[in-house]
Amino acid sequence: MKRLSGWDAVLLYSETPTVHMHTLKLAVIDISELKGRQFGIDEFRQVIHGRLHKLEPFCYQLVDVPLKFHHPMWRENCEVDLEYHVRPYRVDSPGGRRQLDEAVGRIASTPLDRSRPLWEMYFIEGLANGRIAVLGKIHHALADGVASANLLARGMDLQQGLQTDRDSYACDPPPTKGELLRTAFADHMRHIGRFPGVVAYTAKGMRRVRQSSRKLSPELTRPFTPPPSFMNHRVDAQRKFATATLSLADVKETAKHLNVTINDMVLAISAGALRQLSLKYDGQADHPLLASVPVSFDFSKDRISGNRFSGVMMVVPIELEDPLERVKAVHDAAVNAKETHHLMGPELVSMWSSYFPPAPAERLFHWLAEKDGQNKVLNIPISNVPGPREPGRVGGALVTEIYSVGPLTTGSGLNITVWSYVDQLNVSVLSDGATLRDPHELTDAMVDAFVEIRCAGGLSEQLTVIENAMS
Repeated sequence: MKRLSGWDAVLLYSETPTVHMHTLKLAVIDISELKGRQFGIDEFRQVIHGRLHKLEPFCYQLVDVPLKFHHPMWRENCEVDLEYHVRPYRVDSPGGRRQLDEAVGRIASTPLDRSRPLWEMYFIEGLANGRIAVLGKIHHALADGVASANLLARGMDLQQGLQTDRDSYACDPPPTKGELLRTAFADHMRHIGRFPGVVAYTAKGMRRVRQSSRKLSPELTRPFTPPPSFMNHRVDAQRKFATATLSLADVKETAKHLNVTINDMVLAISAGALRQLSLKYDGQADHPLLASVPVSFDFSKDRISGNRFSGVMMVVPIELEDPLERVKAVHDAAVNAKETHHLMGPELVSMWSSYFPPAPAERLFHWLAEKDGQNKVLNIPISNVPGPREPGRVGGALVTEIYSVGPLTTGSGLNITVWSYVDQLNVSVLSDGATLRDPHELTDAMVDAFVEIRCAGGLSEQLTVIENAMS
């Protein structure tokens, strides 16, 4: 047994009937190299069964503490019913990008069952070019982006020394109510002992910010007043999903030419796309948006569970018409935001979240989810996660593409997540049912925004074609 960290627990408490807190990992797999060898749902379940001993979070079961006296715990080794967790699915004909994206949206529209380990996997057939896809649906309380990437690497044949499969694993007995209450009380005592250190950490961070010579932009000094936007409203339960693929080499070339980072490029591309949609849906794009950008403070390759990140508020300058001005503004805003984040202390929010009381936190998030109106903290979450640089395999079959997207947050109907894989920069967009008529409007706009930046920078508008099954 181990307890959820405060930050893990907050991601659990923030889930409501319309705000599902699972993340999605989509892998497209080429089975042509198997040369007639059968690889269907039964064979895939056998692969997962043989690797459960190294995919430990897939064996975690949530256990609530009586009377919500403390954050829940993970029962670390429980029975896993692969007939339930690994499910068959078939996309509509002709099995292209749009059909797969629509299938992912339908699967994403339902929450995970908390009485079971908090994941599902879908074995998706019917894709064009004889390929299959595997969709992992994992609760955010279980793993953040870095942990999910490491978990994915263990699930594929990527990490040296982890290729040995096993046929069985041991299960732990469920805890008694007395054990749960005793461990909860002991943990509360430990947190009380740590409290002076948390206060000292906070005070030092505030002092560093006050003494810093760098001045924040006006938008970041008012982080609880993001401007109204078409994407900010009460979120419904439906999910729509869309993807696009850019060449990682093209993005790197553009970033180097403009003397910015890949993260800056992702934000600048997002800014151009959101400007286009704001003009379409709101009729104006006069004010910068506020994005929450996850920044990890634990990049250990061995970490496959838990959340070790903080959300950094960054300005998305959709009000700027010139694409190069947007790139510069994004770069400057990112420098400001990252410095402030570093000065305040990257673990500040994570530390304080340990002291959130479970029952009031759950009630607060449910109340916020039912309110009409915009998100009072941010407009949109935008993530950029570096994925594997070497191609992976599942059951001997080559993984050709990987897409990932995080959940929607209360009052925000869009999420943009970029995940790199080998030579690809793969863009994923998640929307609720009310925000966009078609989420491909945003992925198409992001490709257009990238071309616009390249042209403005004097680079070729011709993009490298990435051959894949989703084209």
